[in-house]
Amino acid sequence: MNPDASLRPRARDLGVVVGPTPTGPLNALTDVPGVRVGHATVRTRPDVHSGVTAVVPDGVLPGAPVPAGVFVGNGYGKLIGSTQLAELGELETPVLLTSTLSAFRVADALVGWVLEQPGCDGVLSLNPVVGECNDGYLSDIRSRPVREEHVRAALCGASAGPLAEGCVGAGTGTVALGFKAGIGTSSRTPEAADGRFTVGVLVQANFGGTLRVLGRTLDGPGPASETGSCMIVVATDAPLDARQLTRVARRAVFALARTGAAYSHGSGDYAVAFTTTRPGTARPLADADLSPLFEAVLDAVEEAVLNSLLAATTTTGHAGRTVPALSAGRLPTDRP
Repeated sequence: MNPDASLRPRARDLGVVVGPTPTGPLNALTDVPGVRVGHATVRTRPDVHSGVTAVVPDGVLPGAPVPAGVFVGNGYGKLIGSTQLAELGELETPVLLTSTLSAFRVADALVGWVLEQPGCDGVLSLNPVVGECNDGYLSDIRSRPVREEHVRAALCGASAGPLAEGCVGAGTGTVALGFKAGIGTSSRTPEAADGRFTVGVLVQANFGGTLRVLGRTLDGPGPASETGSCMIVVATDAPLDARQLTRVARRAVFALARTGAAYSHGSGDYAVAFTTTRPGTARPLADADLSPLFEAVLDAVEEAVLNSLLAATTTTGHAGRTVPALSAGRLPTDRP
């Protein structure tokens, strides 16, 4: 956990409201029914600031996948499991986020955890989905500090309640837009067709560019994250198929441009989107009804990035490098 995060305001607390669509009660990914999130933070000062974050759809297993889509904005990254996810349009494990060089250990630990779940005794193949960001500016990334016990702690500790943001889990050592960043989340409840649905997002922010808030730019004193990335996970309860979820994921990556993302050569910009509504349980939405969901995703990702910055705290890490947090007093509350 980040003990200081609860003392720092979120974007809405400061009057920064993105878009007209209402949020869910927590303004978090966990507003989507059936989605839990857990963090395990790995910190040994001054050199290690890392961790793992788990997004866990209830009941998801190799024999009980949920529809999903993936979109790659810039593919300089390691999104383990992405090709099968794109090919079949199914997510059959939780989605885990971590540090670049720890991604492979995390994937192996996720496989071990899934094989132990009830109903998986006969599983001979499964597709772990693990994304990563490079936290090597503030953390000793070569030590590969994230291990099996941290993965299991994040998975077993996942809950449907309020989410810790900022310097926790996979966001412990990340830097974005010139400031200390981390995990951020937000949600929206758009109306589409004849129903109201929930869309929630979680970002692991670690990308370069110049921060833009309500149309104004803010220069950050930290380094450009040329070897960074941004991992975005989108969940919804709207009845969508894999093709439509890929369209949703595409908008999530597009939304980073609103925050000032540079989409640099060394940035891996990815989004995974899934629905908790399984095929055959509800009438699918028509493509013509998707625009409110697209807008909801754009707004929620923009706000989640801001929350990731506002919740983070100034961090001194590996090699004595320091990245300051974004001061809440610097944020505008109205558009120019």
